[in-house]
Amino acid sequence: MARYTGPASKIARKFGEPIFGYDKAFEKKNYPPGQHGPNKRRRVQSEYFFQLREKQKAKYTYGLLEKQFANLFDKASRKKGNTGENLVKLLESRLDNTVFRLGIAPTRRAARQLISHKHIQVNGTVVNIPSFTLKDGDLISVRERSKSLEAIYNSLANNVNKFPWLEWDAEKMTGKFLNMPDRDQVPENITEQLIVELYSK
Repeated sequence: MARYTGPASKIARKFGEPIFGYDKAFEKKNYPPGQHGPNKRRRVQSEYFFQLREKQKAKYTYGLLEKQFANLFDKASRKKGNTGENLVKLLESRLDNTVFRLGIAPTRRAARQLISHKHIQVNGTVVNIPSFTLKDGDLISVRERSKSLEAIYNSLANNVNKFPWLEWDAEKMTGKFLNMPDRDQVPENITEQLIVELYSK
């Protein structure tokens, strides 16, 4: 399964945001990495720099590699409506992201692992593809024999996030993907219009 496996703190420091979740190292050094530290003089950045940076931030946040992201953007551009908003909706409807949003896993990385190890079901069928796209009304559940896993139990115990496009039944350990979220409901700090401008060049 293709994914970024490098140091998370370094990437978070690069963008100045804890994009992989709480990060003790980032809290300590919340400035870009490099031997000159926070006092390094930065060059004047171009428009292309900001567009590329925003695309990279989105890729790392959702755990996609270049080809996956380009394919998803192409799919978003062929749908009706605003391409940037369509892109965010497609990213949010991925199974790994939804497992994370429901609180079954503490991070998207952990969600991908649970899915790959066949702990997650969609509409009663085991799905081991993290990029699986959910549709309105799909049911996401923890496989029966996986409900006692300590990692899942601990993640759900600490889960406080609620999202209006998702429902969660704690007793059955089952969630429902109600619909594609509106852009203003998605908390990620991504300026998708810059990504659209980058791909439009």
